[in-house]
Amino acid sequence: MTRVKICGVTDSADRNAVVTAGADAVGVIHGVPVDTPREVDEETAMRLVDGVPPFVTSVLVTMPTTVQEAVRRVDRIEPDAVQVHDGLSPAELGALDSRITQDIVAVVEANAPAIEDYATHADALLVDSVDADGGGGTGETHDWERTRAVVDSLDVPVVLAGGLTPENVAEAVETVGPFAVDVASGVEQSGGRKDHDAVGRFVRNATRAAGGAV
Repeated sequence: MTRVKICGVTDSADRNAVVTAGADAVGVIHGVPVDTPREVDEETAMRLVDGVPPFVTSVLVTMPTTVQEAVRRVDRIEPDAVQVHDGLSPAELGALDSRITQDIVAVVEANAPAIEDYATHADALLVDSVDADGGGGTGETHDWERTRAVVDSLDVPVVLAGGLTPENVAEAVETVGPFAVDVASGVEQSGGRKDHDAVGRFVRNATRAAGGAV
């Protein structure tokens, strides 16, 4: 069954709604240089992560410029996993892996030339539609068939993101066959505020989908 991560949670009410809906992971964004209504300060990130219950994965989503910066954020916030957008090379991800105990999710584009190098140093790859600053959450889909080829060619788990909604996530899962799907803006009522009904529909549609093309 495809797993589900709801990203860009900014308050406890939305976090609790995401958990109640049955999502497998809660994404909290902190330490990104791009302008997004989904980013929270360190204290809020710590509080949100701390309130994620057992058997649900808390994910710090961040864009560090150095390994040391990433380590400091992880040590302070203490998530179950860290999702790294841009900023670190594959070798630096390897260095980060040696300094933290959390799993690392590396964000890449489906046609990234170094995608196999990232796969070597990460516990999972998140294939997203990114903007010119390297940030995700664009609300734009990308070539799902190309992402399917990534899934077929790599051994690491692949997470599909980019433009997913409750209406298209089942088709995306059936086309790509990802380990998990990730959504932020596609389940919002406004920037940084989740639509709890949409979150529930997204989780149900993602987990009920066939799970990949044959």
